[in-house]
Amino acid sequence: MKRDAHKESSKADGGPPAADSSTPETTAQEAFASYAAPLVSDAIAYANAVRDNPSPEALHKLRVSLRRLRSLWWAFAPLLEKGENTRQRALYKYLATAAGKTRDWDILIELIRNEDGASDFAPTLEEARDNALATSRETLSNADVKHLLRDALTSASTEINTAHERVPLRKFANKRVAASERSLMKRAKRARHAKRSNYAAFHDVRKAGKKVRYLLEFFEPVLSGSHKRTLKRLKQVQKRFGKLNDIVASEMLLRDNASLFAGAGDADSVLQSLHKERKRRMRSAAGLLRKL
Repeated sequence: MKRDAHKESSKADGGPPAADSSTPETTAQEAFASYAAPLVSDAIAYANAVRDNPSPEALHKLRVSLRRLRSLWWAFAPLLEKGENTRQRALYKYLATAAGKTRDWDILIELIRNEDGASDFAPTLEEARDNALATSRETLSNADVKHLLRDALTSASTEINTAHERVPLRKFANKRVAASERSLMKRAKRARHAKRSNYAAFHDVRKAGKKVRYLLEFFEPVLSGSHKRTLKRLKQVQKRFGKLNDIVASEMLLRDNASLFAGAGDADSVLQSLHKERKRRMRSAAGLLRKL
């Protein structure tokens, strides 16, 4: 993949642009801010957008930007103090979860829109979605996302750049990508041997696959060899496993809020339909596992 093409792709999907300084001679310490600063700016912008625009797309973009930040901090973990790195990654997860609660209702609403009797649930689902949005907005507002993320960036940048040891970016990036790929292969092997009812094993593959994909997108210009084929395969994994996750999360959300739908319609019928679809998507995900 050409470097200029990567720049445009990264910018379009919210990732950090490939800085011109990211050459093989550049150190990982020097390059950190060029990856982290654009991601922090994106996350702050999306958090502001959620405040002004409660659309599903704004929430989704915020959650993705926070996941990218979490993956980047994982990539640079060897250069950061362990305890502080763990706390900052936990912060990104907390904020992403806050945004995700409303997103989960949006997915459920879309999934059962055409189910028999879905119209009976519509008012209840919309009310639950609105309540979740209010909670998400309040959580993000109280968290003061702008200052939290900027403080995290300043803290990490200071720590990384005051260290005496310097590591070439190419060497560092290849090593961290390789570590993420080993983790993915380990989880894929576990999922291939797991029972079909063991969704957790499939979910672990999805998370590990996202991490590898994000790292490849971050570091692609300085990595050894081509990773086009790997990225293409990871996008397939993310899409297919994402569809499975949507079903599982929606099924769980409906079960956990069963009391909301008492008298509103046949919730059991909708759950049966979701369960049937989950089994189909589990088979589809399992088929893709064999290609990893």
